[in-house]
Amino acid sequence: MGIFKSSFVFMIGTVCGVYIAQNYDVPNIKKLAKTGIFMAKHIEENYRKPKKKDDD
Repeated sequence: MGIFKSSFVFMIGTVCGVYIAQNYDVPNIKKLAKTGIFMAKHIEENYRKPKKKDDD
């Protein structure tokens, strides 16, 4: 009985997800994540402390 209940919940979630993706403007998560990583790298490169030179 448990497998039917869990598969029913999974199917309902899938149907709702497809409906929302088709009828609403859902952002592309992969693109959003890449943009965030790019901005974090850019900020890190610009605001990183300069490396100290060792005078040996």
